[in-house]
Amino acid sequence: MTDSATASPDFIDEDLLLEHQLCFALTVASRNVVAAYKPVLDKLHLTHPQYLVMLTLWESSPRTVREISGALDLDPATVSPLLRRLEAVGYVTRERAEGNERSLAVGLTPAGAALRRDATAIPGTMMARLGLSRDQVAELHAAMTRLIAATRR
Repeated sequence: MTDSATASPDFIDEDLLLEHQLCFALTVASRNVVAAYKPVLDKLHLTHPQYLVMLTLWESSPRTVREISGALDLDPATVSPLLRRLEAVGYVTRERAEGNERSLAVGLTPAGAALRRDATAIPGTMMARLGLSRDQVAELHAAMTRLIAATRR
């Protein structure tokens, strides 16, 4: 592998092509995948960020706002409005955590828990929409997980 200090000017120019930029490919892929989820999530009356919150709660409920924020790698200030909207539609409850008045415990309502049953179809639906097998999704996820880890070093 040639590093940029010893690469020819042509190679360096190739590196600057938009089509060779990892950031561009990730941005477009992210935007397009989230857009592909929209009609599927609309049937559940969820936005993509709300779906991610619900996924954390379907894994474990109740959870604190801090735990949800940590799982989603988002600031609590970003998660709080999502939780308010999910509470307004009747999917979650927010109550002061026992033993810690500064912490909010977020739990599923019966409607929020029941929504999980409908959501079980989403992964298969999305694989079909995107033309990906379960193995391909696992490979992409592993690559993205490695990339996330690399950005944290």
